Amino acid sequence: MASSYGSLAKEAIVLLDRFRAGRQCLDDFMEEASKDLQLQNMDTVHQKFILDVVSGCIEQTKLLDVVVNVFYGQNGRCLSRGDRSQLVIICYLATFSLDDLGLQRFSNIIKSLDIKKMHTFLTFFFTNLTTWIQDEWNNIYEAAYVEKLWVGPLLRWRPEMDILLDQLAVKISHGTQVKKAHIKRTEPQEFSLTKPKPRPLPVPEVIPLQEKSKPVPDSTYKAPKEMQMIEEIKQKNLQKTEELLYEANMKQFRCVNPQKSEHTKRAMSQIKEGLDSKLKFNSFHSSENPSSNKTNSWPIKLNSAAILRQGALYDRQVEEELQRMERLVEGAREPSSFLQWQKEMRERDLQEELAKIERRHLEGRISYEEAAMARTRIMERNQKAAQLKKEERAQLMRSYAEKRMQEEKEIRDLVQQVAEGHKNSKAAKERIQKFKQSIVKEVSEQRQELLRQALEEAQAELSRKFEIIREIRAIQSLPHRRVRNFDDTETAGHELLGEMSLVELKERLALLGEAQQTEQQEKREHILEEKQNKKQLLLEQLDTIELHRRALAQAAAIRKA
Repeated sequence: MASSYGSLAKEAIVLLDRFRAGRQCLDDFMEEASKDLQLQNMDTVHQKFILDVVSGCIEQTKLLDVVVNVFYGQNGRCLSRGDRSQLVIICYLATFSLDDLGLQRFSNIIKSLDIKKMHTFLTFFFTNLTTWIQDEWNNIYEAAYVEKLWVGPLLRWRPEMDILLDQLAVKISHGTQVKKAHIKRTEPQEFSLTKPKPRPLPVPEVIPLQEKSKPVPDSTYKAPKEMQMIEEIKQKNLQKTEELLYEANMKQFRCVNPQKSEHTKRAMSQIKEGLDSKLKFNSFHSSENPSSNKTNSWPIKLNSAAILRQGALYDRQVEEELQRMERLVEGAREPSSFLQWQKEMRERDLQEELAKIERRHLEGRISYEEAAMARTRIMERNQKAAQLKKEERAQLMRSYAEKRMQEEKEIRDLVQQVAEGHKNSKAAKERIQKFKQSIVKEVSEQRQELLRQALEEAQAELSRKFEIIREIRAIQSLPHRRVRNFDDTETAGHELLGEMSLVELKERLALLGEAQQTEQQEKREHILEEKQNKKQLLLEQLDTIELHRRALAQAAAIRKA
């Protein structure tokens, strides 16, 4: 039954998570929880335990929140919100039900949960129990009641709880260590060697003979007959073209001959007469052709514009004539000589053009001959290169044959050396095996010693760290009162130009107040002095006025008398 309390505690945690303080009443919630199918399937004792724990946690929320809230404030980074119900139930069981449960059942409940978190929480709880936790509980209940019912029983259980915490610490330390897999030792075995058979000597490779190449055809070095025939045809066509060009240049073109033969003239006159005879209709009514020399006696009336145009035309003609005469006087020539010169120049240009055509033709022939010579030189160079290639290939074949013979000789020597080395291999292998076994034995002994030392050092270091952590947490759990003494004679240390201490500030303010009071007093005295001076001036003026009035009154009195 003790082992089942861990599962009961987990059921209580789940049930406590479902409770909402602001929305549900405790009695209604407990009634609904008792009707739960999972709880109904349990024994009456187990069901009563779960319901009592949950109801107790809800009723004692103020006391439990004092511990849990502070614990979350210090270790909230390592906890989640879902762990709160676990901590509340563990705190309730340790405070109110530890006497009823017993240490065995309580330890089973602790071990069924997260061991690391439970170890941290219980250490925090029992470390601060007699300090601030008791003070906070005294603020809620009476001090005597708290001391008698809760703090006293917990202090009686303190030695057993320390043992439980040590067990949890050891379990945590063993859980963090990485278990190394067992290393299987290497067991040497004797080599099962077989005597190798002597290798037969390699058969020398047959050197392949070079195939006989075909001879170079005669057409490679001889021009084909078709090329000779084409060349002859080109020569004939060129000669014929030159003859036609010469004949065309020497003879006149028939298509542009302006003169007509006698036969042509007679044929044209006959055609014209035939056409005229067809046009004579009713010739007996017609009169003879009018005379071409008859002049018109009727004058033509010209307007002013026509007269002006005509006069301008005449003037222009006269001017052109005068200019021509002047050019002649100055030495201008007749156009006949110019036409003769133009004809000569055209003939000379034609001769130059023919010479250029002939020169281009000769240049083409020369370039053709040069190309033929270049082809001949290239063929000769290729023949020489082919001959050199043949000689190089023969040299390579000779060197390859010599190299193969040398390699075969080296292989035979190597086979002989290997055969001699196999005779002494067994003794050498036995010596090597014994040497390796001794090395393995020494290495394994050293390794075991190093592992043992490392394990002892790690355990000592881990225990030292746990002790340091426990002391640090105990120190951190104590309430700190930070008292800072204020010295009003020191500056703030901001390194500003107008920086000063509080005492200096008060002194400066006092001096400034005194200066302001002095200045105000001086202003008041100055104003009073000005008022006095003004009053004195007014009095003097009144005196003067009064004096004048008197003088006037006396003068008036004298005049009356």
